[in-house]
Amino acid sequence: MSHYLIANYRITDQEGYQRYLELVGATTAAHGAEVLVADFDSQIVEGGGRPVSVVVRFASREAALGWYNSPEYRAVVHHRQNNTEGFVLFANGAEPA
Repeated sequence: MSHYLIANYRITDQEGYQRYLELVGATTAAHGAEVLVADFDSQIVEGGGRPVSVVVRFASREAALGWYNSPEYRAVVHHRQNNTEGFVLFANGAEPA
């Protein structure tokens, strides 16, 4: 079953965050992930959402966690964590009816 990373955040330091954008793509590609959503101007219609929304599909939970815990991603994640405010979570995909 597919597993998804869902992120929603506000960029607090564009210059610092830029380095994350330059590096993160190679880490997801190496783990077979597919970026489905990357929107820097999300339309918030309810709640306390933030303008950046990202959804990444992985083949499985194991693949998602393998990427998140990989040395390659651990070496770049601080560029996002230190320069944004918001959340990142993992969620299972829906089973077909």
